[in-house]
Amino acid sequence: MSASTNPNPVAPGAPVRRLTISDIARLHADGQRIAMITAYDYPVARLLDESGIPILLVGDSLGRAVLGYENEIPVSMDDMLHHAKAVAKGARSALIVGDMPFLSYATPEQAVHNAGRFLAEAGLQAVKVEGGRRTARTIEAITRAGIPVMGHIGLTPQSVNQIGKLRVLGKTRDAARDLLADAMAVQEAGAFSVVLELVPEQLATAITERLQIPTIGIGAGAGCSGQVQVLTDLLGYEEWHPRHARPYANLRETILAAARAYQADVEAGTFPGLAETVRMDDDVIDEVLGHSALDRPGRSIPAGGIPLDRDL
Repeated sequence: MSASTNPNPVAPGAPVRRLTISDIARLHADGQRIAMITAYDYPVARLLDESGIPILLVGDSLGRAVLGYENEIPVSMDDMLHHAKAVAKGARSALIVGDMPFLSYATPEQAVHNAGRFLAEAGLQAVKVEGGRRTARTIEAITRAGIPVMGHIGLTPQSVNQIGKLRVLGKTRDAARDLLADAMAVQEAGAFSVVLELVPEQLATAITERLQIPTIGIGAGAGCSGQVQVLTDLLGYEEWHPRHARPYANLRETILAAARAYQADVEAGTFPGLAETVRMDDDVIDEVLGHSALDRPGRSIPAGGIPLDRDL
């Protein structure tokens, strides 16, 4: 985000203001494409915030990316809140959205309670809910409670067992019409934006043109109002990455090279060197080790040790 289009410019020494959904709406109204990245911890959140990314998503993708789960299904509210708190502490400017995990919004009442935890306990500003028409009542209930909601349609990872596999959705006439209806339902329910995942480019563009709220694409082409990428894909943590992802770094090789170089230096005895070492005064260490003039042989500790009744 360039300084000329940043909706939240921060002057040196000035207090930082958190972006709101109104700022995101303004970006959309001005025709600026919106970048969103997933974040899972404090140090990365600080860096992403410093970079000017306007929206950070604490995604349930942390199941795969961070926790080693096979998919997003095992991710719990406790998992999400733990990572959300860290991200909220690291990012002071970006709007932070928390993914509602599997079975955390089965009923509108449960959804409002758990969405509220993201704001009250973790310090986030919005939540993301998967599903279109089937979750419209849930989205409406959450927004009526004063909690901003980002929708998510197309491929919804929490429904992978129902879908069968991760694949592009909306290629047929009926499927495309269903997705368009889902998008309209999400908007009418009060969502401030909607993620379109693995949707054909032409359909995603058509949905974007018909909505008043911004669409955030992932594997949905360049016609969306913005884009989101999973952090580990963006930074190149793995040899393989999804077709819709573009690695902007190769941290896999960077981390491997750093770890191997460190191991080699340790084994060779070249780490730590003088630059990483703290020394004390040689006279002091001589006294400690008995090398000073005060430590004569006659003053050495008896072979039997120090008597237990000696006044120390």
